[in-house]
Amino acid sequence: MNNKTYTAKLSEIERKWYIIDASNKPLGRVAAEAAKLLRGKHKPTFTPNLDTGDHVIILNCKEVILTGKKLDQKIYRHHTGYIGNMKETSARSMLDKNPEKAMMLAIKGMLPKNSLGRKMLTKVRIYAGSEHENQAQKPEIWEVK
Repeated sequence: MNNKTYTAKLSEIERKWYIIDASNKPLGRVAAEAAKLLRGKHKPTFTPNLDTGDHVIILNCKEVILTGKKLDQKIYRHHTGYIGNMKETSARSMLDKNPEKAMMLAIKGMLPKNSLGRKMLTKVRIYAGSEHENQAQKPEIWEVK
């Protein structure tokens, strides 16, 4: 009986390009789908210790929605490195000023917290509007359920 675990080789990895339209969809659902594509979990050749994922283009980030009371209650925090300089931004102002950053932070939180996760994050392109400059890569549309 042959019970060997399949491991993808770097030369076998094929990368495709996908477009996700985020308009009128929950932020977390879109981020989860993007993280799944970036990680490569949708492929039968998924290998946990290799970057087998695809490139992802996310459009219409400014039209993403937050369910429940998250728009007023969710707070994004970061520290500048100086004493007492914890900066806070509400989800409402983050989505108004910089919706791409809100999407990037959501995706980043769903990827591995190591050098492999940082490498995967470089394969995502996020746009607030519906225009993108990656037509040459012939991206396919990925439908979020």
